[in-house]
Amino acid sequence: MASDFVPFGLTVCGLSELCQFGGGKVSHVLSILDPEMTEPTEFGDYGEHERLELRFHDVIEPTRGQIAPERADVERILAFGRDLMAEPEACRHLLVHCHAGVSRSTAALTMILAQARPDLPAEQAVAAVVAIRAQTWPNLRMTEFADDILGRRGELVDAVRRRHRTLGRQRPELVQFMIDNGRIREVEDLID
Repeated sequence: MASDFVPFGLTVCGLSELCQFGGGKVSHVLSILDPEMTEPTEFGDYGEHERLELRFHDVIEPTRGQIAPERADVERILAFGRDLMAEPEACRHLLVHCHAGVSRSTAALTMILAQARPDLPAEQAVAAVVAIRAQTWPNLRMTEFADDILGRRGELVDAVRRRHRTLGRQRPELVQFMIDNGRIREVEDLID
């Protein structure tokens, strides 16, 4: 999907959707996988592309048996975004994916957009991702690291928390899902 936010195409998806984007449709792939997962075979159909693969679980706190995203992971995502911005516009289309295309991938794309457009409020970066992926629920831990690295002084975190509140009110079952999966900090202001 083309973006009004940056001068190149943007796609966010989950694993089950990767097969839709082969044949040279994308130039850059940010792949966030669970550590134990095998590499998706779909990338064999993508043609030549730049790819960054990161492996961590979709958690927002260090959790036994899970690998949490770390600051170094976010630094690598932002470096990938800077490299992408240095490429000629005509050959840029970024695809970001994680397991479901909801949390880790949308956090990654939000931070890349916030970095690309420091002149715009973080709320607009979140809105640009929501325009691409309606079920956007950015991972708070990743966002907190990005906010600090980018010097956004809480603005990026606040914008993501507003997104959590909005979607949580629309889909209350997500609030319970986050509580059940150790992500209470993302929904604490939605709990009665």
